[in-house]
Amino acid sequence: MAILENIRKRTTVLILIIGLALFAFVISGVFSSNDLGGGKVGSSVAEINGDEISIDQFRRDVEAYSRMAGPTASSMQLVNQVWDRQVRNTILAQQFEELGINIEQDQIINYIKTIPSYVQNPEFHNASGVFDENKFREAVADWKANNPNRYALWLQDEQAIIQNAKEQTYFNLIKAGVGSTLKEGELDYKLANDKVDIKYVRVPYTSIPDSSIAVTKKEIEAYINEHKKDYKQDRSRDLEFVYFEEKASLEDENAVKEEITKLLEDRVEYNAQKDANDTIKGFRETADMIAFLDRNSDIKYDTIYKAKKDLPAKFADTLMSLEKGDMFGIYRDGDFFKVSKMMDRKTNGTVKSSHILISYEGAQRANPEVTRTKEEAEKKAKELYKEVKDKSAVFTELARDNSDGSSAPQGGDIGYFQKGQLTKEYDNFIFNNSVGAIELVETNFGFHIIRIDDKQDIVRIATLAREIEPSEETINTLFTEATKFEMETSSDKDFAVAAKESNFVVRPVNKIKEMDENLPGLSAQRAIVQWAFNEDTKLGEVKRFNINNGYAVVRLTAKYAEGLMSVEDASALVLPKLRKEKKAAQIIEANKGKTMESFAKDNNVIASTASALTMKSPIIPGAGSEAFVVGTAFAMDQGATSGLIKGDSGVYMLTVTKKEEAAKLDNYSTYANNLQASAAGRVNFAVYNALKEASTLEDKRATFY
Repeated sequence: MAILENIRKRTTVLILIIGLALFAFVISGVFSSNDLGGGKVGSSVAEINGDEISIDQFRRDVEAYSRMAGPTASSMQLVNQVWDRQVRNTILAQQFEELGINIEQDQIINYIKTIPSYVQNPEFHNASGVFDENKFREAVADWKANNPNRYALWLQDEQAIIQNAKEQTYFNLIKAGVGSTLKEGELDYKLANDKVDIKYVRVPYTSIPDSSIAVTKKEIEAYINEHKKDYKQDRSRDLEFVYFEEKASLEDENAVKEEITKLLEDRVEYNAQKDANDTIKGFRETADMIAFLDRNSDIKYDTIYKAKKDLPAKFADTLMSLEKGDMFGIYRDGDFFKVSKMMDRKTNGTVKSSHILISYEGAQRANPEVTRTKEEAEKKAKELYKEVKDKSAVFTELARDNSDGSSAPQGGDIGYFQKGQLTKEYDNFIFNNSVGAIELVETNFGFHIIRIDDKQDIVRIATLAREIEPSEETINTLFTEATKFEMETSSDKDFAVAAKESNFVVRPVNKIKEMDENLPGLSAQRAIVQWAFNEDTKLGEVKRFNINNGYAVVRLTAKYAEGLMSVEDASALVLPKLRKEKKAAQIIEANKGKTMESFAKDNNVIASTASALTMKSPIIPGAGSEAFVVGTAFAMDQGATSGLIKGDSGVYMLTVTKKEEAAKLDNYSTYANNLQASAAGRVNFAVYNALKEASTLEDKRATFY
């Protein structure tokens, strides 16, 4: 890690090393030469080490990401994804430019040959079915001339390929300088395999009450100043809010129930055209269920037969027990009141089965790796079938070990299927035989050894459903309450007091960042975050926001500036550390010069033992990780007793009862190689983070989003 830690300190040396390595292959000329670091057109959304990122290009990138991500991603998720990519690309592009790293056409082609979506595309294959770079070049030229949309997509891909190829070159050069010596390998081996046994006494810090340890504001401030790096903070805000949710009242629910009740039975209505009364059939007696539910239900008639598992879990048993023509309800299911009627039932209409598929070359959907002939497949299937019938083998084990079907990991279990969903031959067996039957069946997919595991009825149920929604009166009342609360708390009335008087719940949200979007309890509320960070928003200010399904009345309770945390903000983090320091000093001072026995007796604890401790795993049973304590033990001679040691969970005194050195090896290359591989594996992440930490980054996203 030393090399990675010193990257920022020795940038000039690194540049010289990489520059010399690149001297032999100065490269230029790619399919296109767009600036990966963005442009300087229009306003900038960021400035990274002096390079401005154009807001126009940034917005185009967000739009492109939006098309790829689809409707599920929120706008801020897209902005943050594009931001992370743009920051990374810009920082690395600055390195590439400084070091002269570029990519030629041949290198792009070589990189494309590692991408399955290109290599496996028949459009770029020659007569032998192999990726042909000339075919690929011809395709790109054709897109440019005749298919501008496809060509535009390629240009986006090309930029990503160029970036990835440059990154690969850059990081590979750094990885080439990451190594590990045999001595380092030997040390790693010893850290993992040298062992020590100890007898110890531990007086835990919890033996002293926190309330007995006084920590002053000046002590906290001094600690923060000594550890500034650990107590940096970003700009943030604290809020509190009351959520006024638009939900149906008890009166609204009763009104929905009343509507459903009226629809159950026949009713008489006057027909002006006939000048006579018509009888309108209700849900119970209607002869045309599809038309009735189309007119009267918020959930239309589903004519598909369903198994018990497909019905609402809470009511499945009741619904399945209905006889044809029976009704159940009114019952509440989620946000709906429902009444259900049994329309039809098919006994044993869905069957659960397991199978062992033995496929062969040429069979439908056969795995390309299957090379056996049909005759060989049939022979193997018959052998397995005999094993199953003789009960000399467990079906699930045979399926896991032999089946060519995708259900092999589940022991051949394919679940429940209704008639017509599987092949004709498979269907005929499972629907015409009883549970437990086993048979060898041939289909276009191969030879199946099928076992029938279970059969269940399926039913067709009609459901009259009405959504439970707040009425207009309820919505108007909610608006009045939210507006009144906003006006009261915007004047002189205390936010918490006003909420308590009206039985409203106040919810705090702490340390939200400028680019946050989601607020606990309110989900995505970017407008509230923007308001909180607006320079014109005063501390204590209150504002009502229209949100999904209601309103939120929000109060700004705290502002935090970027930089060092204040004593008040950091005290929750610093206090436990200072208390621990003072407790350690108190325990050590009170027990100086004592033997291990008296140390244990005077503090009402007992001696314990720990065996086979290693430096790589310094875990003391019952105490947790104690690297300093275990390290001290390794530095002592066998039989020696330590003084008082300040550990992580308490103050220790220990005796080394046994030390065991690991057996020497003839060669430590395996351990050295593992260290090198581990260090190389961290290069991409560690180097970029080091570069980012050393960069000057001005983030202006909040201005535009």
